[in-house]
Amino acid sequence: MHLYLYNTLAKENLMKDKVLQLAKEKNAVILAHYYQTPDIQEIADFKGDSLALAQKATEVDADIILFAGVHFMAETAKILNPNTKVLLPDLEAGCSLAESCPADDFAKFKAKYPDHMVISYINCSAEIKTLSDLICTSGNAVQLVESLPKNQEIIFAPDKNLGRYINELTGRNMVLWDGTCEVHDILSAEKIMKMKVENPDATLIAHPECPQPVLMLADFVGSTTAMLKYTQKSDAEKFIVATETGILHQMKKDSPKKEFLIVPADETCSCNDCAYMKLNTMEKIYLALKNEQPEIILPEDIMENAKAPIVKMLEISKQLKL
Repeated sequence: MHLYLYNTLAKENLMKDKVLQLAKEKNAVILAHYYQTPDIQEIADFKGDSLALAQKATEVDADIILFAGVHFMAETAKILNPNTKVLLPDLEAGCSLAESCPADDFAKFKAKYPDHMVISYINCSAEIKTLSDLICTSGNAVQLVESLPKNQEIIFAPDKNLGRYINELTGRNMVLWDGTCEVHDILSAEKIMKMKVENPDATLIAHPECPQPVLMLADFVGSTTAMLKYTQKSDAEKFIVATETGILHQMKKDSPKKEFLIVPADETCSCNDCAYMKLNTMEKIYLALKNEQPEIILPEDIMENAKAPIVKMLEISKQLKL
């Protein structure tokens, strides 16, 4: 067994070295989301949540962007860097939330509210971005909405849980598209209540994509980065975490003496992993860099029309110092 573990670790380290060497040779930058596996997070030039990665994508000076995340994230990087080759290790790495909002259906929905401004969560396709006036992330959504005139009517898409949460905080009455993230929407208040009873000293933190009953139980609600910062600064020693499992790696790195309990996906206590995020592997990253495929290709008109609401988000975020 010890020999098997040694050989496995040796292979993993060899692949890691090969990836880093190849990235250096090809002047490639590796961006990774916090929901990636720990080994991928550790080889990234930069890791973050959707807002941070979108901001970083505007600063990249490289021939290749390797995006260890999901399809809409790589699309965003391509939209912001149309002349740079953007690679996604596995083109099947999609997003249940983005898929819950087909562009044709949303266009018909939008037509019902001609006087409404469209704010779309960044977790959507490039086509949905072209139908939007402003893009937001979970890290800036509340502030962006509050920056708009109170009488501005708004459609919010595609996440109804995040939209409902924003409505509650801001007093708005945004019209919500009926979409959800399956990773967060599956989390139940009943399971969390049980965990709280079993861990009375634990602080519950939750992502705003969770259902309303879960958010009502939370001691803190925030984006991935906001949750990270909260666990760093909090005096609490134990946390119940209602989001995707991958975040625990950075939480444990930042606060090694604290305990983190992920809310499981079901009654079997299986990890709450995003199947799409976990499609990326170190070997796929190596092959993507080696072959410079799969590449994100978008029509020029889509990129041009999708860029405007993203840039608007980045500009407002900068003004608000987010």
